[in-house]
Amino acid sequence: MECSTKIFGEGTLGLKAQMATATGCLVVAFKGENIQNPKKLGGVLNALNLATHGAVAKAVAMGDLEAKSGSSLLLSATDAWAAAGLKAERLLLISMGEESKVSKKTEKSHIADVAKWLQVGVKALVATQAKDALWVFEEFSAKDALSQVRLLTQFAKEQLYKFGARHPQFKTKPAEKGSKLVKLTIASDAKNNKALQKAVAEGIAISNGMDLTKDLGNLPPNICTPSYLAQTAKKLAKDFGFKAEILGHKEIETLKMGAFLAVTQGSVAPPQFIVLRHNGGSAKEAPIVLVGKGITFDTGGISLKPGEGMDEMKYDMCGAASVLGTMRAIGELKLKRNVIAVIPTCENMPSGHATRPGDIVTSMSGQTIEILNTDAEGRLILCDALTYVERFKPAAVIDIATLTGACVIALGAVHSGLFSGDDALAEDLLSAGRQSQDTVWRMPLDQAYHDQLKSNFADMANIGGRPAGSVTAACFLSKYTEKYTWAHLDIAGTAWKSGAAKGATGRPVPLLVNYLLA
Repeated sequence: MECSTKIFGEGTLGLKAQMATATGCLVVAFKGENIQNPKKLGGVLNALNLATHGAVAKAVAMGDLEAKSGSSLLLSATDAWAAAGLKAERLLLISMGEESKVSKKTEKSHIADVAKWLQVGVKALVATQAKDALWVFEEFSAKDALSQVRLLTQFAKEQLYKFGARHPQFKTKPAEKGSKLVKLTIASDAKNNKALQKAVAEGIAISNGMDLTKDLGNLPPNICTPSYLAQTAKKLAKDFGFKAEILGHKEIETLKMGAFLAVTQGSVAPPQFIVLRHNGGSAKEAPIVLVGKGITFDTGGISLKPGEGMDEMKYDMCGAASVLGTMRAIGELKLKRNVIAVIPTCENMPSGHATRPGDIVTSMSGQTIEILNTDAEGRLILCDALTYVERFKPAAVIDIATLTGACVIALGAVHSGLFSGDDALAEDLLSAGRQSQDTVWRMPLDQAYHDQLKSNFADMANIGGRPAGSVTAACFLSKYTEKYTWAHLDIAGTAWKSGAAKGATGRPVPLLVNYLLA
């Protein structure tokens, strides 16, 4: 979908030009105050009511359109519209809510409310057969303008994602036809146009990164192997000027990544250790490092998972996929910061060569680990990656992983779990989550939880039992991050959906890109 801004001017002249634009759908987000009296509509609704020969006022009087945030109305054009100056084939109205109520909301609830009515509008638009649309905000506040346009662009492209259309080779029959929308224009004025163009570009880049993340997650595991992820990284490097380094089994062995090798030794698919560098900042600037868990299929190893739902373990590489999606987004935006992606990727398979419960391995850091459960493998590949990144002297390190079922029980599919001992980094990620509506919830990392990881035979065990499972997993990782500022995102509940809507969500690409743009 093509998305852009167009200058129409301000006030009555701007509105007149917007109404006179031939488009498949004119979408108007209006202030709730202007709908209080159906006999005396205010603002843009008054002009639209005149052009529709009273259809807007009639809908208000009948209760089909209300002042509350997210109330919407879709009208189809009549022959009389054009004569009255309204050239759109459809008119879609969405209430932004009443300003008096909006002003009383906290920043957190206000952004969530904005996202809600934007999503209502986008879903209604995409459900039409309109090929193009003009989106008009009745009023921008300086505070909301950029975030609203960025979210609008992101939500619109997100609604249009269809895996079958992007990868038709997996079905013999053509994929079902989706929305016909191919062009979205956002009305602007000369004063704000440059900033809004920037917001549109950011929204498009975020959604393009999400599309890549979804594709990688949704691909079958016989296609999306560790080598496939490595090839994807090389293509990103070629397309966006990154520096790529791919380490194979011998190099991983030379680095003494014993924890990583313990996970991969049961599989015939070779492991890959991917490093992508985006040098957008100065040579002296310390980089932000993103570490993504890349288990392209997780059987649980010898600690075999139940068969039911095991197909969804192809999504155990969504941490890696989200890092690649984020790199695609910042490459498209030519972000002026140094960012490094590090992805340890392999399969976790049972075989005669597989690691056994009770084995003790030595990590790259020199610390020893008693493997009590081979299905707690993500932390084993991540701990070596977290040791590896010390060489970059990072400003901050964020690892992203579908790490624990315990996080799904704790937070469901709403928030990703956030763990960090650094308050400033945690607050930056919380803020980026609110702005992008890709939210996180901060979880504890108290020293007392570390006691659950004690082992009689090694420096630590790789699990701490059922209580606080997501916390003890994060505590395990923290033992490898003492030399830099670090945060861990557990996305096990948010990276994909099950059931009829099964598929990767693209999270937390919006969160990460918003964090890097701040």
